[in-house]
Amino acid sequence: MHWLGRHRFLVLASICFFWTGVILLGHFLPGVPFLSAPWHGEQSFEDLLRREGRKTAPPQDFVFLGLDQSTLQLPPLTAEEVAGNRAFQLMTERPFPWSREVWALLLDRLFGAGARLVIFDLLFDPPNDGDPAFHAALDRYRDKVVLGANFDVANAKQAVTPNDALIPPPQLQDDRVGFVNFWADPLDEKIRAVNYRVTNRQLADLPPQPGEEVYESLSARGLEKIGHGNDVPRDFRGHMIRFTEPDAFPPRPLYEIFDPKLWHANYADGAFFKGKVVIVGASAQVEHDVFDTPMSPLTSGPGLHLQAMAAAMGHEFLQPTPRKVGFALVGIAGLVAWSLVALLRKPLLCVGALVAITTAYLGTTRLFYDKTGLLMLTVPVLSALLLSGLFSLGLEYALERIEKLRTRRTLERYVSKNLVKEILENPDSYYSTLKGVRMPVTILFSDLIGFTTLSEKADPEALVAQLNEHLSRMTSAIFSNGGTLDKFIGDAIMAVWGNVRSLGMAQDAKNCARSALAMRRALRQLNEKWRGEGRMGLGMGIGINQGEVIVGNVGSQERMDPTVIGDAVNLASRLEGLTRIYGVDILVGASAAELVRDEVYLRSVARVQVKGKIKPADVFTFIGARDEKVDPEFLKWLETYEEGLEKFRGRDFTEAKILFSRFLEFYPDDLLAKIYLERSLGYEQAPPGEAWEAVEVFTKK
Repeated sequence: MHWLGRHRFLVLASICFFWTGVILLGHFLPGVPFLSAPWHGEQSFEDLLRREGRKTAPPQDFVFLGLDQSTLQLPPLTAEEVAGNRAFQLMTERPFPWSREVWALLLDRLFGAGARLVIFDLLFDPPNDGDPAFHAALDRYRDKVVLGANFDVANAKQAVTPNDALIPPPQLQDDRVGFVNFWADPLDEKIRAVNYRVTNRQLADLPPQPGEEVYESLSARGLEKIGHGNDVPRDFRGHMIRFTEPDAFPPRPLYEIFDPKLWHANYADGAFFKGKVVIVGASAQVEHDVFDTPMSPLTSGPGLHLQAMAAAMGHEFLQPTPRKVGFALVGIAGLVAWSLVALLRKPLLCVGALVAITTAYLGTTRLFYDKTGLLMLTVPVLSALLLSGLFSLGLEYALERIEKLRTRRTLERYVSKNLVKEILENPDSYYSTLKGVRMPVTILFSDLIGFTTLSEKADPEALVAQLNEHLSRMTSAIFSNGGTLDKFIGDAIMAVWGNVRSLGMAQDAKNCARSALAMRRALRQLNEKWRGEGRMGLGMGIGINQGEVIVGNVGSQERMDPTVIGDAVNLASRLEGLTRIYGVDILVGASAAELVRDEVYLRSVARVQVKGKIKPADVFTFIGARDEKVDPEFLKWLETYEEGLEKFRGRDFTEAKILFSRFLEFYPDDLLAKIYLERSLGYEQAPPGEAWEAVEVFTKK
């Protein structure tokens, strides 16, 4: 036994300990690409949970009025429509930003319709000619309006607030002002968490301290205005939220509020806004007010504020797995993997158990996410489980392969390679066939031409070396195409496809055809080599047939051989012998020819009745594989030959003579065409009897 097998438990434990340690180490080395991959992958998996898992239910009273392209450009308006509408007059005077009197008119319109709250996700810092009107409206509706402020990250987080003409300083302490910032994850710049409150020290990247000035977000201010102040987290950390569906708050064109026709048709003269929380912000792409979130890389800023409010109202916050618990889960995963592989000792059962545990863990993760908002540590845990388990199974496989390899090397000295493979991999199936079973197979016989003459003249040692060289190349062609070497018969070879493991009748036949063509090429190469060395070249005949045979262990009590027997085998052997008569190196029976027709160029040879057979059989030869370079001119004129053979078999000997003569004009040395031309001339002079069917009968083997 190999030393790995003797210390199996210890080696398996070392593998599991190694991979568990690698996973844990990756947590502390986030900058190392391979080690940190499971922890970075965890974030991607959590984002997948956010997209596929339960979402926060969007409040039905939240409305998003968007500064979309139609609002910024306005549809065509008549002079009368503009003249009688103060908002349209201001919006057509100049491009956005318009006079802030527009926002005063908007507040009057919405609150006149019964709106509960209006939030502006816009900045109003530079002075504007409409400030007095807007200021008056802000004072008039001070308990029902919130404006945005911004900490300019590009400018040392300096506060950008509504100007003094709108709200007196300090603006950030006014309950009508909230910051609009979201802080992205530094690893991938995605927004996953919301800061509802921040301090000056936090803005300077320092930990907050008691008693310092606190700033509240736009969403926090909005929640306080509608009576949900107690739902706002009072701490200063970012809170991961459960997002709504991406399209939960579709933007409505803001200009419709001022269009009497659309105000009536789309908003029932304002009744739609009764009790609604309205946010006003950019929805046109040119305004670039979008954020990359797990739900979409183009999440609108106003929509994100509404999602932050919805999450707080529903207490839909997500919690990560505590660090110590996560580390424990990774360690347990490694231990489970070791237990499965070390104790079960059945690879398929281990793989099934790993899959089942992985599936169950993923299901549990989804359940905890949907029900409690807990983001269970998943990718590092499953990485530890699967890497430990699969590499341990790899060791088990390696040990098994080492033993099989030892056995195989011993058996392959005496038995065909694919037969050894089947015995080792499917022993039960193989041994059941040895009792005798009928199955369709493809059989190949090959024999050297000229070897007998050579054996009478050549040096015995050189002859054996040449024969072994030939047999090695031929068996290599057979093995590389999935064939079983049945036996050597002197300088002849018998091979079978489909007896040990069938790939289907057609595929078995195609593999046999590939092998025959490879043997043809190999013999050409050998002959060139031998002639270059001053030795005599050899010819070869190959017979191929397909049909049902009996597969079994045949022999005496002293010696048994696994082989195939039956008429299909006998015909393949006869076809090999007929190659010398027709001057071709390969002859193929009709059933095999039909199975390989789409892969090999075929040429009809004859209709023969061999010794021991009652029914005649059409036989063919291979021109070449369809994916090989074959002379297109020969293929073209081969159609003339085939037509001539058809006329010959149909007793039209005059037309057959003409067609064969035409073919021989281009290929004067073609033996088959010569044979059929001679026969056509003879039958034209003395036609055969009515019983003639163009069958050649052979009475010798």
